[in-house]
Amino acid sequence: MLFSHDTELTLRAACALINSDRVDGEQLGDQPALDDYLDSYGWTGRRDRDDAEVSAVHTLRGRLGRIWAAAADEERAVGQINALLSDTRAAPWLTRHPEMPEWHLHLASIHDPLAQRMGAEMAMSLADLVRAGELRRLKICAAPDCDAVLIDLSRNRSRMFCDTGNCGNRQHVAAYRERRSKEGAVDE
Repeated sequence: MLFSHDTELTLRAACALINSDRVDGEQLGDQPALDDYLDSYGWTGRRDRDDAEVSAVHTLRGRLGRIWAAAADEERAVGQINALLSDTRAAPWLTRHPEMPEWHLHLASIHDPLAQRMGAEMAMSLADLVRAGELRRLKICAAPDCDAVLIDLSRNRSRMFCDTGNCGNRQHVAAYRERRSKEGAVDE
């Protein structure tokens, strides 16, 4: 593990959130879909379960996508991360839950609006990447027909393809077929 468990989980949740409208259309278009996403990543605290909450999460998704897109420009990315920390009024405190007994940080009150809490925690996880000099782990899928994001948690930072559309496998098959067609042309 490169980062703390909660940092890695939050970064994975941020990727899933960003990708929720980049592959196969809108996947968080209503409250039940948002609830499924939240439950799958263990988000706790206040949920208003209304259209305004879904809209606020969509706005957060856009901001996070812009941070990923800016990852190659550290100053620009840091500016956006700092703005998100400021806008969400992040205020760290240690906590633990029965389902996650290790101490971890929460960065907003459980009574704050959902998108504010999510934004604060995701911004802090991104700040952890910056502090570790690992911002380059934020990537956009290398497949030419995919714009999904990924967090490269591999040891050597070699991951190139997302998990959303089987992109790595498709690219490897295409490269294999290209090599085979060239070999066939040489044999003739």
